Amino acid sequence: MFEIHPLQSLLGLDPDLGQLLSPERRSAAEQQVSVTVATAGPGQWRPGQLCPAHRASNVGLLVVSGVLVREMRLLDPPSAELFGPGDIIRTWHADAAPQMVSASTEWRALERTSVAVMDGSTAMALRSYPEVMAVVLDRLNARAERLAVTQAISQITGVETRVEALLWHLSQRWGKVGRDGVIVGLALSHRMIGSLVGARRPTVSTALARLVDDGRVVRRADGSWLLTATEPPLAQSDPARAAVLAA
Repeated sequence: MFEIHPLQSLLGLDPDLGQLLSPERRSAAEQQVSVTVATAGPGQWRPGQLCPAHRASNVGLLVVSGVLVREMRLLDPPSAELFGPGDIIRTWHADAAPQMVSASTEWRALERTSVAVMDGSTAMALRSYPEVMAVVLDRLNARAERLAVTQAISQITGVETRVEALLWHLSQRWGKVGRDGVIVGLALSHRMIGSLVGARRPTVSTALARLVDDGRVVRRADGSWLLTATEPPLAQSDPARAAVLAA
């Protein structure tokens, strides 16, 4: 169940959305563009309950805090995508193409997660602030770029290198430098990592065991990951492919 909070300022929740506004227009937008915030704990999650797909005027759901995962399954195993603060989830598409292949989709919150409901009233308010909508479009484009990088990583030969490349890629967004290396603040299971790199859980477990033995990766007590290597894989052997990790 979602916990619904009172209306809040959209730019108060995500100040970067107003980065293109002048100080005067930003001040006005902070007062005029309000959104409902919904929070739910870890577990199954249904975006359509908050922003129904049949309401064509909605902008979508803005992730304010937490981590969400969308898993799409054709056969087995599933393919996964992660969403974090700043991401926008569209629940309706004007040009939805017919599905030639049947796929099932499941959403889950990996931790307590809050989203701002950018519904029809938000869309109407944002008509006066195209600068904010430009940033929204940038966010959607950034998601597409991340998906392209993840797909490229899934094509790397060798699951061991693939897994390490994924963790370095995730560190660009969820990482922080610690005393012993780069901490990737995501509690990802072996199965989830497999869904992200296109490999089965037993294969991922074997790859991670080798990375641990080589002193390149450590599983922390809280389930997050520590990258102890001095640089991402492929950085020396192939600079062009290494650019994937920095995207």
